[in-house]
Amino acid sequence: MNFINPKTDFAFKKIFGSNESKDILISFLNALIYNAQPIIEDLEIIDPYLAPAYQGLKDSYLDVQAKLKDGSLVIIEMQVLNVESFGKRILYNAAKAYSLQLQSGEGYRYLKPVIALTITDFIMFSESSQLISRFVFKEETSNLKYTEIGIDLVFIELPKFQKQEEELETLSDKWIYFIKSASRLNFVPSNLGAVPEIQRAFQIADRVNLTSKESEELEKREVFIQDQQGAILLAK
Repeated sequence: MNFINPKTDFAFKKIFGSNESKDILISFLNALIYNAQPIIEDLEIIDPYLAPAYQGLKDSYLDVQAKLKDGSLVIIEMQVLNVESFGKRILYNAAKAYSLQLQSGEGYRYLKPVIALTITDFIMFSESSQLISRFVFKEETSNLKYTEIGIDLVFIELPKFQKQEEELETLSDKWIYFIKSASRLNFVPSNLGAVPEIQRAFQIADRVNLTSKESEELEKREVFIQDQQGAILLAK
């Protein structure tokens, strides 16, 4: 077996954002956002394109976007390259998703929370050893949470995850290992395959199931990433 790399945007969208990915995405989000608690019971995978509401606003293309049963939005990005102002882009996209919920004339009471889940293949917060970081609006001195702003920023920094296959314990361990290591495997590890949703993710990621057009598109994305990484090394 030969698996596509979930860290490329094309592969990530195919595994987690396709029509057959609903159960996979529910398991993935519950594991990484809610510590494997079954908080998310249902969701709808929606168009990840955030069209600007007003002339002059930037277009935004996410990897995956989903609406939860309670109306909350989850926007997901998998980022391999550390580009300039990436942190600002994350906040911009989260705020944009939050504001675009309202139609003309609708009251602010209709706004639902937005969770921006960002998975990076590089270190964003070198001053912290935490694998998963969650940022919310809080009062600086008392740490009081500002509950009226429903924007949470969740980051997973893959280089901080060092567990090997035999060390995987939690569901979040297994999903992060899948993201980080699937492209290097030629079989489905038994402790990952025991999770039905991860088993399905491996099936979707198997290169044998790609069309020729999909294989071509994936190869283009992989070459682009390699070229960009090479350019960074040359610049250094």
